[in-house]
Amino acid sequence: MSIQFYNTLTRQKEEFVPINASEVKFYSCGPTVYNYPHIGNYRAYTFADILKRVLLYNDYKVKHIMNITDIDDKTIRDSQKEGKSLKEFTEFYTEGFLEDVKKLNILPPEKFTKATDYVDEMVKIVETLLKKGIAYKSEDGSIYYDIKKFPNYGKLSRLVLEEQKENASGRIKTDEYDKENAQDFALWKAWDENDGEVFWTPPFAKGGGATSLGKGRPGWHIECSAMSMANLGEQIDVHTGGVDNIFPHHENEIAQSEGATGKQFVKYWVHNEWVLVDGKKMAKSAHNFYTLKDLTDKGIDPLVYRFWLLMANYGTRVNFVWDALKASEVALKRLQRLYLELGPSDAKALEGKEEVGRIDENYKKKFKEHVSNDLDTPRGLSTLWDLIKDENIPDADKKATILDFDKVLGLGFADLKEDIIPEEITKLVNERALARQNKDFKLSDDLRTQINSLGFDVKDTDLGQKVSKI
Repeated sequence: MSIQFYNTLTRQKEEFVPINASEVKFYSCGPTVYNYPHIGNYRAYTFADILKRVLLYNDYKVKHIMNITDIDDKTIRDSQKEGKSLKEFTEFYTEGFLEDVKKLNILPPEKFTKATDYVDEMVKIVETLLKKGIAYKSEDGSIYYDIKKFPNYGKLSRLVLEEQKENASGRIKTDEYDKENAQDFALWKAWDENDGEVFWTPPFAKGGGATSLGKGRPGWHIECSAMSMANLGEQIDVHTGGVDNIFPHHENEIAQSEGATGKQFVKYWVHNEWVLVDGKKMAKSAHNFYTLKDLTDKGIDPLVYRFWLLMANYGTRVNFVWDALKASEVALKRLQRLYLELGPSDAKALEGKEEVGRIDENYKKKFKEHVSNDLDTPRGLSTLWDLIKDENIPDADKKATILDFDKVLGLGFADLKEDIIPEEITKLVNERALARQNKDFKLSDDLRTQINSLGFDVKDTDLGQKVSKI
């Protein structure tokens, strides 16, 4: 079965054909570790995880790299504000990010690459660009990329330089800027007093040789080019990130990489859209900036947020409101409850105490078609609900098929356990059973209300009362 993605480079949905059939080379833009990522950032990492899972589901071998930006304007600025070394400061937020990734059930990449471990590789690329005449040294010793020397500059973002006459002849030393500021960008930043003790002085001991670079540090954009090429080679299949990375970051990655190698850098650029909050872009000044911790502080499982994201296509903007997340929580808990009601745990099945189900191939075909069609997770979830409601499918087969779907969805069905019912609740449930037996339905209803008030629900089935957490 073919996979199709929307390729930002060509502005159309394309069939996925890897450069090398034996292995898909996949790079994801990761976090800048100067603070806790917000929930919009986690849409990018969750989306990349779904894309990777779809590739694996279609039997591709995937080599996945995600960077951690631990050196840039913001990490230097904020580490100095806190009076900490760059390493101490960034390692704290890196650890927090890695913990959140686990909570969201995101499969770890083959390697998380820290920018500070790849400065040698960055220097080599910058030197190559200098030798080719695509980069130049400024008066202060910084190295800039001459965008006029790269004829295809703007091909990813569809930026037309002729329309940028006012701004297309200057220099940009900051890492981030708007499309209106299309100018030569910094590859290597000469040291100044704002950098404090953060700098490198090429050449490096293990590299040796002459270098045109003086005391300074790399620009943000060169970091991803170096980490990608060092681990995946000069050409890769898939590069992901948020739409906010298209310009300038990914545009500059293309210019640097292709300027240095003369080869197409990335075959498929795939980007996720924004998460808005109450219809607005997230910003601390707007008081609508939420982290994963803000969700867990409200008692919301991070998997609820993952589930909420899956209900929309990655290429559409979504609007975060608490009521919508609460509704997703109710839906996910119902889904989990229905799964648990299908029978005992798989551990018991392996012990021979339960029939081991078989994956329903008709439902698998439908699900696979949806998720392989530009990661259509909303329809994938719809297929999951249809499966659960289908009375013609044995419960054991439903369980096996749900677990197969979860290889893509990542909602942790295999780890679900039956709720542990406290003795107090068990006592009330037994009293209610006796009341029903005596046809005292008022007492039965009163006991149900009391059980509900303690956070549990009770349902009457042909097999007796079933109790679960609300």
